[in-house]
Amino acid sequence: MNHRIGFVSTRFAGTDGVSLETSKWAHVLEEMGHTCFYFAGQCDRPPERSMVVPEAFYRHPTIHAINQIAFDPNAPLDPPHDERIRGLFKEHWLPYTRPPSLSRQIDELKHYFKEALYAFIAHFDLEVLIVENALTIPLNLPLGLAITEVIAETGIPTIAHHHDFVWERQRFQVNCVQDYIAAAFPPRLPSIRHVVINTVQASELSWRVGVTARVIPNVMDFDNPPPPPDEYAADVRQSFSIAPGEYFFLQPTRVIPRKGIEHAIELTKRLGLPAKLVISHASGDEGDAYEHRVRQYAALLGVNVRFESQIVQEHRGRLPDGRKVYTLGDVYPHADLVTYPSAIEGFGNAFLEAVYYRRPIVVNNYSIYEVDIKPKGFRVVEFNGFISDDTLRQVCRVLTEPELAQRWAERNYQVARRHFSFTVLRQRLQSLLADCFGYQV
Repeated sequence: MNHRIGFVSTRFAGTDGVSLETSKWAHVLEEMGHTCFYFAGQCDRPPERSMVVPEAFYRHPTIHAINQIAFDPNAPLDPPHDERIRGLFKEHWLPYTRPPSLSRQIDELKHYFKEALYAFIAHFDLEVLIVENALTIPLNLPLGLAITEVIAETGIPTIAHHHDFVWERQRFQVNCVQDYIAAAFPPRLPSIRHVVINTVQASELSWRVGVTARVIPNVMDFDNPPPPPDEYAADVRQSFSIAPGEYFFLQPTRVIPRKGIEHAIELTKRLGLPAKLVISHASGDEGDAYEHRVRQYAALLGVNVRFESQIVQEHRGRLPDGRKVYTLGDVYPHADLVTYPSAIEGFGNAFLEAVYYRRPIVVNNYSIYEVDIKPKGFRVVEFNGFISDDTLRQVCRVLTEPELAQRWAERNYQVARRHFSFTVLRQRLQSLLADCFGYQV
């Protein structure tokens, strides 16, 4: 039986992990015969199937103002929103106490979102909701509260797909909204089925919140290998100013502290080979301070790092200045090495992408990799928190022995096909929807 499914989040656009995984889920669900619809603050999905409420985006000025007071009351106010914040929140406050005006603002927005969500469900005649991270990390407090109340009031079957929990991010630990977090991030309601992306999260969710969760890892379409690079992408290295004989190292992540990009810079420096490090994504939702740090560190070590988020986007195209825009799928095949030195990851989208495009990988042995990925049998260059001489020797070997790199890449692809393919996702979603509706779908 086919169903009408509504995805809900702060954003469905770009190349962030939540948007990418949502696209994969929707693709598999529609192959199964279901129809998908979208509710978000930013959305690049089909307009006829979408409801866009700008305030749902976590970077909307009003939501940004709320987050500053809720999680960082001592932070300087960011222009041009500082006058708006002063107008909304006139009281003096301490880190663990909440200004009454903040409570009023959150409550007003909660009711506003509830009306929009009810309209979304009614307009598209939805039978089940899939909430993508909006009940997980409190980037939009009133939206999470609104979703929770709508689920409680309607009993609509809901799949809460969790990517990043509040306890996994230090910047949320000191706050004046703990009651809201306890109520909605995540909520405990009988019609919600919780899904996490790794086994560590499942354990944490169980003892912290008292709910069980299914583990559905991030996936790629390993049943259908990527096509070879076409003529459009033939000039990727030239666009990144990579000279003949120069190695192309790709850091395919956002520029945020937990990505450990300093390790990639140190690796590039200590290898002593002609190489450029290309970073494909922008800073994201955690400000630009770390990007400045990365730029300074690269300059200190004399490493050529290129920040190319402008010309690496979700779709091909042209910038106003005429430069070509490439997708990650255009870029990966040209990389000589993918660097993935993260200290913390919910799973590892970039790791699977590198495997999908059969690229050599150097990876920090972060906890989820060690528990959920490494035991499957992947062959990569690993390091444990710092770049050692052994790390350098292994990377040099992979770069200078193409046959070895090819053997590892082929092995990795077949391992990922068994464990992280769309076929695996389809099986898990069938079981999940059967649980929601009480019969096989």
